[in-house]
Amino acid sequence: MIEGPYFVLVVAGVLGTGLVAGVFYGFSSFVMRGLAELPPAQGVAAMNAINVSAVQPPFMILFAGTAVLSAVIAVVTFVLWPDEGTVELLVGSGLYLFGVFGLTMVANVPRNDALAKLEPGTREAAAYWPTYVREWTLWNHVRTGASAAAAVAYVMALT
Repeated sequence: MIEGPYFVLVVAGVLGTGLVAGVFYGFSSFVMRGLAELPPAQGVAAMNAINVSAVQPPFMILFAGTAVLSAVIAVVTFVLWPDEGTVELLVGSGLYLFGVFGLTMVANVPRNDALAKLEPGTREAAAYWPTYVREWTLWNHVRTGASAAAAVAYVMALT
């Protein structure tokens, strides 16, 4: 069984990955649907404002901190190679690092950057908005599932 400081790390990993999954689930289940219902100019302006707010400390500490924590869990797992939970810990760390953090950098952030370059009331913004919503939400579904699965993997390592 995992004990001591290592136990605390894994419990923090469960909490971090679970909270991130919850944030992403909220976006996939109702935030993006609500934004998609707005006229394109309003949707673009609202999403750009959300994207600016997202890179502030309250979310970034959770999001990036969980990535660091997942990396630490992976390294400690490789060093200690515990008798139980090794596979689950490595799977949980991989899911978060690649399926959440990495995917964000290669799929969601480039779309956010492209949207930020558009003036909300322009024809270009109106034309891009439906594509943005569809593609961003698809990748967000993947991030939601990966983060939730990482939380489950960490929990399984503790049992």
